[in-house]
Amino acid sequence: MNDRGMLFRFCLMGLFMLSVSTVLGVRLAMLHLGPHEARLEQIERMHRFKQDLLGRRGTLLDGSGARSLLALDLAADHVCADPHVILQADALVPTASRLAELLDLDVDAVAVRLHQPGRRYTRVQMFVPREISRAVVDENLTGVFLRPAHLRYYPHGSLACHILGFVNHEGVGSAGIEQQYDRYLRGRPGVIQGRLDAMRREIYTERVVADPGEPGHTIELTIDQHIQLVVERELDALIASSQSQAAWAIVQDVRTGEILAMASRPGYDLNDFRNSTPDQRLNRAIGVNFEPGSSLKPAAFAAALNEGIVTPDTVFHAEHGSWLYQGRPLRDVSAQGYLTVTEGLQKSSNILTAKMSLMLGNDRLYQYLRDFGLGQPLGIDLPGEEAGIFHPPERWYGISPTRIPIGQGIATTALQVLTVQSTIANDGYRMRPYVVRRILNAQGDVVLENQPSVVARVIRSDTAATMREMLHVATEDGGTGRRARFAGMQVAGKTGTAQKPGPGGYSDTDYIASFAGFFPVDNPVIAMIIVADEPRPLTGGGRVAAPVFAVIGEEISRYLGLYTDGASPRMEIVHAAPDSHRR
Repeated sequence: MNDRGMLFRFCLMGLFMLSVSTVLGVRLAMLHLGPHEARLEQIERMHRFKQDLLGRRGTLLDGSGARSLLALDLAADHVCADPHVILQADALVPTASRLAELLDLDVDAVAVRLHQPGRRYTRVQMFVPREISRAVVDENLTGVFLRPAHLRYYPHGSLACHILGFVNHEGVGSAGIEQQYDRYLRGRPGVIQGRLDAMRREIYTERVVADPGEPGHTIELTIDQHIQLVVERELDALIASSQSQAAWAIVQDVRTGEILAMASRPGYDLNDFRNSTPDQRLNRAIGVNFEPGSSLKPAAFAAALNEGIVTPDTVFHAEHGSWLYQGRPLRDVSAQGYLTVTEGLQKSSNILTAKMSLMLGNDRLYQYLRDFGLGQPLGIDLPGEEAGIFHPPERWYGISPTRIPIGQGIATTALQVLTVQSTIANDGYRMRPYVVRRILNAQGDVVLENQPSVVARVIRSDTAATMREMLHVATEDGGTGRRARFAGMQVAGKTGTAQKPGPGGYSDTDYIASFAGFFPVDNPVIAMIIVADEPRPLTGGGRVAAPVFAVIGEEISRYLGLYTDGASPRMEIVHAAPDSHRR
């Protein structure tokens, strides 16, 4: 190769190197001397984060003077990680091991969650208490960070679980009051902002709450925590002693319609709702339709008395325990001859009830039962209320007029049966049942308040007074409800022992036992119903449910200071109501 060619190549190489140097120099000059706000902004964005902050959910309080906490939000954190950063730093094993130890998790499960190449976000553990999450922060683990959260906490575990309900992990109320009033309880979300270091870890000293949000409303219930505790304790004892498949109860203030306690067994722990079954979450007090049996009879007796068809002393022949109607036998538990209406209710005569109801007529019987609230939701402010099953007269069978008034061929909820008793106790006024007394915002202002509300005037006050005395006789010696009595109190009520229907007809072994009543008789304040599903070996409402009524009733009476002499004040009803049955 000649010298001219080598010189040419040398010059060409020099020119190339000069060009590269010039380009690099210009680029460096631009980076150091030129405008660079956009680049800095891009870098800054990579190290900033913004996250919605769930608003703190409102608290639930009981309705006693103590206004005890039944549900509240606790500060917690989600422990999160950036798998991409962890894997790049070759820190999978030590990070997974330490997190598993701190959070009491399986190390293999944590490692699987962290080993997600290319993934920038995963949750290792949700709703971690602050004392534990802060320990995680102190470890300064590569790619591990926290996100603030609120943990819904129920201080009493399963207490009133079917009333309170629970909140799912997305912060949405999913049962009970939590579901029914979710829009009031849910707080307004806020926003937090912060910075991440090069390892995608949050720099907690630079966290800023850009918008704190707003807490949800506080809800004050009508439920009295002490009464609820007593009811649940005795239902547990009932299940244990009677081997019942399930049991449920309601306690109501007859003057206002307020529900003071509502319990169902089986129950579940609200703080561990994920491990509960649909059967445990079912609120049987309003969500189960069942044939009530004789506990429904007071509705038919009240209707006949109110229409003037009978008096308490009207005599019927009870056919010595067996009577044919439409070719089908109707039997009483005990053979009786002539009975007055009062004696018929006291001894729970099916035959007397049927004969009296035939005199009343299908249309009037149907209308009274509807006015008492049967075959329709009663409008309680809880989700899952059943309407019952009660067909109009045109769909009745030939024997229906003799079976429906004794609680067969009709399905009700426990709340509906209780409403019959409450209406009689309340001078014939049917009140709307409710469990929320009032709702207050974060500033303490009342945004919603439930007031006692009359739904219907079903029977006259004199009829109600007569029925109260007759139902009191049913709990005296010789009555089926005598075991519902307790010291220092006159009580009234009616037993129910209903065969459970099935595909082949009524069962000879499976029963629903119940007792519904009220006290004090002369000035009623409290109404209560107890229901046991398939008790063993005793099956009668008088032996299974009535004694539980007595135990709970005695404790409630002491707690509220109720006396037989009428010392407890009576609230005057001032609300207007339909008057169709007052003649």
